Amino acid sequence: MTLTPLVYWAQRHEEIYLRVELTDAQNIAVCVQENILRFRAQGHGAKGQNEYEFSLEFFLPVKPEVSYKSTQRQVNITVHKEQRGWWDRLIVQERKPAFLAPDFDRWLDESDAETEIREKEERRRLKASRHKEEGFVSLKTGYLFVYNLVQFLGFSWIFVNMTVRLFIFGKDSLYDTFHTISDVMFFCQLLAAVEVLNAAFGFVKTGVFPTLIQVSGRNFIIFVVFGSLEEMHRQPVVFFVFYLWSAIEIVRYPYYMLGCFNTEWKTLTWLRYTMWIPLYPLGVLAEAVAVIQSIHIFDETKLFSIPLPKNIGTSISFSYILHIYLVLMFLGLFINVRHLYKQRKRRFRTKKRKAN
Repeated sequence: MTLTPLVYWAQRHEEIYLRVELTDAQNIAVCVQENILRFRAQGHGAKGQNEYEFSLEFFLPVKPEVSYKSTQRQVNITVHKEQRGWWDRLIVQERKPAFLAPDFDRWLDESDAETEIREKEERRRLKASRHKEEGFVSLKTGYLFVYNLVQFLGFSWIFVNMTVRLFIFGKDSLYDTFHTISDVMFFCQLLAAVEVLNAAFGFVKTGVFPTLIQVSGRNFIIFVVFGSLEEMHRQPVVFFVFYLWSAIEIVRYPYYMLGCFNTEWKTLTWLRYTMWIPLYPLGVLAEAVAVIQSIHIFDETKLFSIPLPKNIGTSISFSYILHIYLVLMFLGLFINVRHLYKQRKRRFRTKKRKAN
């Protein structure tokens, strides 16, 4: 007499799931031929340790490929439907055999199955979106790290070079700073314009306007005041401007580099939010001295002067623009100091709150 195990079934739009109640099944043979599934195995079932078998002729065509997985308690079989759809019953016979019953652990109505499909598709979409976002974040992190590294190396070279020359040549090094340092400073300050774009596109969480003020202000000093006037090249103020700029940046850029990987060095963090207090106003003061020294040179050379019609006058000296720039410079100092102070207050207030 053929022994049949208990078989439980459930369906989805594309698969049939069968659960065969057979403990420690061995010598399992499962196949689908001519739309009939045949199963045979040895194991402990309803009639004890024996060989069990059954066959099922499906209600609609299925694919011949069948997969199964045996566990200590049961054998799970998955059969794929030939066409996607919902079956009214599992087998051709309207009267189901006694060994076959619904698997209520996996049972779903057609509408519930549709909901399950939508949820799976949504999870798949979210997972793909998350992978895409993670890839973008990784690319953004790499880009920001490389940018900050290049800037750190550039400003470190400037700072170390100027320090060594100061110790070796003393005050004589103050007069040839532009000729020895300007090329690297030109490069670093041109590259700093990228920071405005980083803030504008949301790559970094900082204000666009304060960044624009600092970058444009520095570039005005180095390219217009220093770069266009040969008489300014040997002025000691160039040394102080470059030295103060680089002293700030050799702390700021390493802080950003660590931030790319959510890493923090407390000493560096403190320096980042503290060193600007003396250095930033001193830097602006040095820039103002440079502008004041250049005013009479622009008056004498008429460089960048704006010509006017003869019936009005000769020209508008560029020095007028420099006077306006001096006012804007100290206005920008107020805006940036206020911005940096808020950053520092927010940073250390957060730290204190976490400590408590």
